[in-house]
Amino acid sequence: MGHSYSRHYVHIVFATKYRRKLIHPGEMEAGLHAYMAGIINNRHGFAKKINGIADHIHILADLKRDTSVAALVQDVKSYSSRWVNRHYAVPGKFRWQEGYGVFSVNPMGVGRVVRYIERQKEHHRQIIFETEYVALLKKHRIQFDENDLWD
Repeated sequence: MGHSYSRHYVHIVFATKYRRKLIHPGEMEAGLHAYMAGIINNRHGFAKKINGIADHIHILADLKRDTSVAALVQDVKSYSSRWVNRHYAVPGKFRWQEGYGVFSVNPMGVGRVVRYIERQKEHHRQIIFETEYVALLKKHRIQFDENDLWD
């Protein structure tokens, strides 16, 4: 076959180290989301939607056919944490948690996931991140040990 084609949407979720509430609404949050989108768009595909709250991020990305999810997450987390530490004074050092969750998204469900990510602030008035994350793992039938989820 002469050309290869791919459509691979992924929903990626990860939190700040110890789920510290370090992502402040406004300029910092908007800048961080834009910076992350730039990393994804320049290297790994297309960032369709990025949003979150003070202690975690949701990313919906359409990956290039040769992009590894692990490479994407490593780049986004390492470059964005350096960016935050260079541009904003945060107590201690800004860091992301070690792990992450990644969930495949059916192209027919992209609109639903975009709306879910857009509504993070409203959603988290009723549910904490830890509960949301465990629910996502269960929904996608991912086995996990709750003792290993958090750092």
